Amino acid sequence: MKKIEAFIRHESLEAIHDRLADMGLPSMSVTEVKGSGRQKGFTESYRGAKTTIFLRPKVKLEVVLDDGDLDRALDAILELAHTGEPGDGKIFVYSVEEAIRVRTGERGAVVLEAHPADGAAAG
Repeated sequence: MKKIEAFIRHESLEAIHDRLADMGLPSMSVTEVKGSGRQKGFTESYRGAKTTIFLRPKVKLEVVLDDGDLDRALDAILELAHTGEPGDGKIFVYSVEEAIRVRTGERGAVVLEAHPADGAAAG
């Protein structure tokens, strides 16, 4: 199993979510984050005082998936997050040693699949 951790622009999220769901990968976690990178900060004026903003708002998208789904998920994220401008984001891939479905105690890659008691929803 692999974990994708992608830091992307807010405006990319919906298209990426929809594409991954269409690919059968609907389970993800999304967190609002701020970070800095090569795009550097920008200066803003508020009530006459100039402030340099170094931390830019981003979305952190986390997806755990089977090794066989990794390349197509990465391709989808790269295609939909890319604008060619600084600040498009970063993607990191990690190995996942274990996964456990808390409700049932199931372990391994089976927890990435929808559980029969869940109906159509992945758990």
